Amino acid sequence: MPGKMVVILGASNILWIMFAASQAFKIETTPESRYLAQIGDSVSLTCSTTGSFPKDPEIHLSGPLEAGKPITVKCSVADVYPFDRLEIDLLKGDHLMKSQEFLEDADRKSLETKSLEVTFTPVIEDIGKVLVCRAKLHIDEMDSVPTERQAVKELQVYKKPFTVEISPGPRIAAQIGDSVMLTCSVMGCESPSFSWRTQIDSPLSGKVRSEGTNSTLTLSPVSFENEHSYLCTVTCGHKKLEKGIQVELYSFPRDPEIEMSGDLVNGSSVTVSCKVPSVYPLDRLEIELLKGETILKNIEFLEDTDMKSLENKSLEMTFIPTIEDTGKALVCQAKLHIDDMEFEPKQRQSTQTLYVNVAPRDTIVLVSPSSILEEGSSVNMTCLSQGFPAPKILWSRQLPNGELQPLSENATLTLISTKMEDSGVYLCEGINQAGRSRKEVELIIQVTPKDIKLTAFPSESVKEGDTVIISCTCGNVPETWIILKKKAETGDTVLKSIDGAYTIRKAQLKDAGVYECESKNKVGSQLRSLTLDVQGRENSKDYFSPELLVLYFASSLVIPAIGMIIYFARKANMKGSYSLVEAQKSKV
Repeated sequence: MPGKMVVILGASNILWIMFAASQAFKIETTPESRYLAQIGDSVSLTCSTTGSFPKDPEIHLSGPLEAGKPITVKCSVADVYPFDRLEIDLLKGDHLMKSQEFLEDADRKSLETKSLEVTFTPVIEDIGKVLVCRAKLHIDEMDSVPTERQAVKELQVYKKPFTVEISPGPRIAAQIGDSVMLTCSVMGCESPSFSWRTQIDSPLSGKVRSEGTNSTLTLSPVSFENEHSYLCTVTCGHKKLEKGIQVELYSFPRDPEIEMSGDLVNGSSVTVSCKVPSVYPLDRLEIELLKGETILKNIEFLEDTDMKSLENKSLEMTFIPTIEDTGKALVCQAKLHIDDMEFEPKQRQSTQTLYVNVAPRDTIVLVSPSSILEEGSSVNMTCLSQGFPAPKILWSRQLPNGELQPLSENATLTLISTKMEDSGVYLCEGINQAGRSRKEVELIIQVTPKDIKLTAFPSESVKEGDTVIISCTCGNVPETWIILKKKAETGDTVLKSIDGAYTIRKAQLKDAGVYECESKNKVGSQLRSLTLDVQGRENSKDYFSPELLVLYFASSLVIPAIGMIIYFARKANMKGSYSLVEAQKSKV
């Protein structure tokens, strides 16, 4: 079989070319793009690169070079390959500031930008010096690529002029009781010295702290003795500068306080007080009281111009609230008119929503089933009362001594299985902050009459001419009718009694007989009866009526008394006078 030949078409078609096609550095292959090789022989194909180091480094500064102020320098090398052969040095004059190699990128096959950064503080002596960024690519076997490049930048260091600033000045509004820090800052001097004083050389009344190019004066707490112009003096070598700040005081620490002289009651006057606490200066204060959008009163305090103290100022007004005011807002606004001072807030306000109380009224009691009922029944008594806020209900019972016995705070009072003792006056009260309203209801518990007593005094058996009282009583039953009758075959006779008592004077034989008492009410009735026996006298001679017996005893006493009076009168006429004592002595 004749020897076979194969043509290898261009090494650029091999994988090396595919990898390097997008790169900027140069690739060379050997043999050339076409090579005739005999089958069975050995062929060596070579792919090589020449490296990439196309531009000089670039130097970038993070800002202007200012003496005493740190700055960052960045040295960048663009589109470099291979990275593991790169070294960057940064120098200031002949002084090496930093050197860096990039060995960690040994396996990466791409073009990249590498950089080195250094932060340093320039000084005046750096003026005229140069920054040198030097980049080296260590590929000794390749002559076609530069192995070292560098960039140079001359240092232009400037120094700020010696100046002093004071903050937050030149004026500051300080609230009495707060802390205030005044700061004095120096530029253009590395080692300044500070001193603070007031313009009128009064005590500082504060704490000074100086560090570096700054000095602070802390006033804590701020008081009236701090209301000055403060001066900060800075010395730098042979130079001296001074800066001032005016401290102006005010006090407006809290929102106004709204106070009422009492609860808001419909139709009753109330005094509203709007108080602004610890305010200064007083002559700049204005207080305004509004109800909704209507201004009720406005007041300014111009008469307090010269006062230098913290004062509580207030506005008072009396008005009569109505039901229509409920839900409206009562607003107290306080304004401190100091336009030339920078502070917030210059206006404060407090708001209170009005709730006008309405005293209880139209109080009624609903009784179910009725206020008059039989013993053993149940009853519900419901109390209704109108007012705002909704009245609290209180049930009580009136005792016999007039005092009230609390029973319940529920709107409905229920009595179950009532007894006669439950009868009486019940009182319902509707109570709220605005007042109270009451309604009474009388509850009557009816029972069947019982414990009836029918008696004859002095006895059921009397003699003719005696006085007899026939009495009928019914125990503890209200509203009971008592009817006394004398029974007879011809018909009963209703007797006229007083409180159930019937009196027979000089009883006669015809008064004897059966007497009946009927006690009744709407529930029922009960009867009692007795028999009165009137006995005639056997001998009228021996009978003395009580009246005759009284007359007999009276006459037996009166006659001797008359005799004694006549005797003593005669004695008095004989002597011209009479002494009962002398008369008695003469008898002894």
